[in-house]
Amino acid sequence: MPSASAKKKALVKKNQAKKAAAQKALAKKKSDLAKKLAAKKKVELAKKLAAQKKLAAQKALAKKKADLAKKLAGQKKLAAQKALAKKKADLAKKVAAQKKLAAQKKLADQKALALKKAELAKKVAAKKALEVARKKAMREKEMERKKIAAQRKKDLALQQKLKALAAKEAAKEKARIAAEKLALKAAQEAEKARIREEKEAARLALAAEKEAAREAALRAKRKPEPPPRPPIIKTEFADGIQATKEFDLKFLAGQRELMLEKKAVLLRQALRLDDEANSLIQDVEMGDVQFDEEGGEGDTMVVERSRDLMLSAQARQIIEELDAALERIKTGEYGYSIHSGLAIPRERLKAIPETTESVLERVGGIGRR
Repeated sequence: MPSASAKKKALVKKNQAKKAAAQKALAKKKSDLAKKLAAKKKVELAKKLAAQKKLAAQKALAKKKADLAKKLAGQKKLAAQKALAKKKADLAKKVAAQKKLAAQKKLADQKALALKKAELAKKVAAKKALEVARKKAMREKEMERKKIAAQRKKDLALQQKLKALAAKEAAKEKARIAAEKLALKAAQEAEKARIREEKEAARLALAAEKEAAREAALRAKRKPEPPPRPPIIKTEFADGIQATKEFDLKFLAGQRELMLEKKAVLLRQALRLDDEANSLIQDVEMGDVQFDEEGGEGDTMVVERSRDLMLSAQARQIIEELDAALERIKTGEYGYSIHSGLAIPRERLKAIPETTESVLERVGGIGRR
């Protein structure tokens, strides 16, 4: 049987073993607990790290979204600015185009207005020139009348100084009687001359008619019928002028100006001659001319008056021919012979613008001019 010490030792050993086992179990338990705590801490740390990562990811995502939003906002703003700039540019182009169109229209209106003003100024200038010419002609006519009146007054004053009132009255009465006698004599002579001229004209007309008949008979035997008149080929029409193949607008315009100037000169000449003839009549009526045997002024004044009236009639005849030629310019018949229908040379038309025949026809005795 074991002893007590051995039991005690065995118990101590057993207690020590139990204590060691308990310590070992406690150490294992502590180790397990430590492992559990470490695992728990590790899980919590992992969770915490995951939460931090998730938060960081959310922050990063939010920042990324914010950056993207800012970027999108910037792009939208830039696009809006570009669209606005484009719209402004388009609007500016449209405004510029409208301004350009308005400027062109304004320029066209200004040109049209300037042209209208120029035409109006030309018309006004022409009217003024015509009025100035008319006033000048009236002034010249008035000056001529005043000059004649002044000369008449001067002569009358000289006669009043040289003769007494009674002698002058007697001379006037004597001059009036002599003037009546001379006028009666002149009228009788003129009537006789007219009768002689009519008889002579009738005789010459009869002879001319016979000669013309004889010439016509001879021509009918000698010559064939004259060729038909060639047609007048008309071209353009402008400013009241009908141009033809032989005569262009420039030449016809020059001829018209030439005829208008010639007509104005002849009209002034006819008026002046009429005034001179009328003034001679007034001198006779006032008794300023001596009609006795010692003076021959009465006959001279009658002759001068007849000459003035004849020249005035000739001038008016040419004026009528110029008017007819101006009408022919409008119808396209100017410059062509009224006998043969052929074109008259330009040199002759420039020399005698109202002519209606060529030099050969004139020399041959056909027509008047």
